[in-house]
Amino acid sequence: MSSSVLYDVPGPRAVARNRVIGAATIVVVAAVVGFLVWRLAVTGQFSAEKWNAFTYTRIWEQFLLAAGRTLAAFAAAAVGALILGFVLAIGRLSDHAWLRWPVGAVVEFLRAVPVLVMMFLLYYGLPVVGVRMEGYWVVVVALILYNGSVLAEVIRAGVESLPRGQSEAGYALGLTKSGVMRLVLLPQAIRAMMPVILAQLVVTLKDTALGFIITYEELLFYAKYLGSQNSLDRPIVQATLVAGAIYIGLCLALSGVARLVEKRLGRVPKSSAGPARPVQETTDTELIAAQRGLGKFNPGAGGGGGRL
Repeated sequence: MSSSVLYDVPGPRAVARNRVIGAATIVVVAAVVGFLVWRLAVTGQFSAEKWNAFTYTRIWEQFLLAAGRTLAAFAAAAVGALILGFVLAIGRLSDHAWLRWPVGAVVEFLRAVPVLVMMFLLYYGLPVVGVRMEGYWVVVVALILYNGSVLAEVIRAGVESLPRGQSEAGYALGLTKSGVMRLVLLPQAIRAMMPVILAQLVVTLKDTALGFIITYEELLFYAKYLGSQNSLDRPIVQATLVAGAIYIGLCLALSGVARLVEKRLGRVPKSSAGPARPVQETTDTELIAAQRGLGKFNPGAGGGGGRL
């Protein structure tokens, strides 16, 4: 029996239990948020004096510039991570052990090293050996290395999760290993793993905030700079809230684009030839016959030429 989910459909008791757990989670989250808002109000964080700095147009212009630098780093890192992920995934799926094992070691190493450690090594470690990188490139390269390794594992898992008959059918049609990977396996794996890939890109966007530690002037860096100005009312909490709200807006916009992409990929093109006929499964004998060129076969034929 086929199912549209990857797990057993919950029964009435499980549904009721899940609803109770969901309601309890909402209550707990609402209580925590309410407590934080109450503490901010009690300590005067919502007073007009604390928000006076945000009445100046110059402040918002700087926030927009910082958001632009955040998006610039994210765009370059996202493209680079996707390219690196494809390359490493193909290496991980290679039939040659001399290529598969080193690539696997590189992927595991890059996944194990935190992004912040990579940024420190690139920004403070490379100058020791005479190589200097700007903060922008440090953020981009670190995000590419980490997220590219994660995406490589995502793509590899997507390819290996496909039924074995997909690759066997490609080989039966005379495709090479690279042709099967490029034309049969990768398109299906990417389509299946698209939600995970897009979720990882959202993580990439949020990880750009780590650039403030190496003085890359993105959103969090400017919020910290604004909040630490020498004044009687340092708006550190207010600047952080504004930066957080901008991050949330950017992530929501990216999530909206991700949902749009998923919907477009999920559309099944309609055929004008009428309803699709059920595809009959071919036996191993038929695949072997087709691959060896012993003759054409027709699974739907009733004569002796249909099967060997």
